[in-house]
Amino acid sequence: MGLLVEGRWQDKWYESKNGSFERTTTAFRDWITPDGTPAPDGRKAFPAEAGRYHLYISLACPWAHRTLIVRRLKKLEDVVSLSVVDFLMGENGWVFSDRPGAIPDSVLGKDRLYEVYTQAKADFTGRVTVPVLWDKKTGTIVNNESAEIIRIFNAGFGALADETVDLAPDALLPEIDAVNARVYDRINNGVYKCGFATTQEAYEAPFHVLFSELDALDALLAGQRYLVGNTITEADWRLFTTLIRFDAVYHGHFKCNARQIADYPNLFPYMLDLYQQPGIAETVNFEHIKGHYYQSHTMINPTAIVPLGPDQDLRQKHGRERFS
Repeated sequence: MGLLVEGRWQDKWYESKNGSFERTTTAFRDWITPDGTPAPDGRKAFPAEAGRYHLYISLACPWAHRTLIVRRLKKLEDVVSLSVVDFLMGENGWVFSDRPGAIPDSVLGKDRLYEVYTQAKADFTGRVTVPVLWDKKTGTIVNNESAEIIRIFNAGFGALADETVDLAPDALLPEIDAVNARVYDRINNGVYKCGFATTQEAYEAPFHVLFSELDALDALLAGQRYLVGNTITEADWRLFTTLIRFDAVYHGHFKCNARQIADYPNLFPYMLDLYQQPGIAETVNFEHIKGHYYQSHTMINPTAIVPLGPDQDLRQKHGRERFS
């Protein structure tokens, strides 16, 4: 994991204070609206056009995975084109390759993702992360914040997308946002706070918060099918991409080992329910997921050995339809 400093690449790990992991803020935060009018909060927006935008992702990354899922659910695959980086992050960060599952950069022809960033801003300073939403017409990055890209995909493309699918209905937004805030801080980012901590104290504090929140969500899901009632929303997909990686990666590699998701009577069937939704299983690539974490993070796993387990049947009956 590296970064750019005034347009120059540096292979440098995250800096930490007192051993705690702190995620950096994303830099590109423009929007897309059906007609190019400003976003609801007044931010600059680009107009929705078929074939104009390109999404750069990693199949390993949970933040990028959520954008891939919403792109599929909104039927934007013929509207927004796609590139997928190699799962192995080495001295050049995310790179493009011909590894199975990877898709080369068909827009700019770059070999490294950081070159996409410098194409947008020659003197860019910051972390080079996925996902990235690129505008082919103006030659720049529209947005590289996954939480905003899924909102853009949900509502920004109008009739170019499947308008029968709304993952963030206005009536449910306050509740969705409240759930998202808890899940992001305590679970999505919580596993990284555990895994990238460099002191015992910095590891233990988020560990307890993580499992307290997982326990609370398991209790919530005992009485309803999804996080916000009995309808799938954006909040579910934001949680799903962490849950699907948990037993395979975070439980061992990030030392989040109080319990597996498979140990939870409600969270595990809930995860299976989401995994078995049409088109979702095809977005989950465990070769990329496990290969990335176990082979890229050599400061955590110096041997780069990739575990063979866990052996879980993700197609087993989940029983969650009883809530419908």
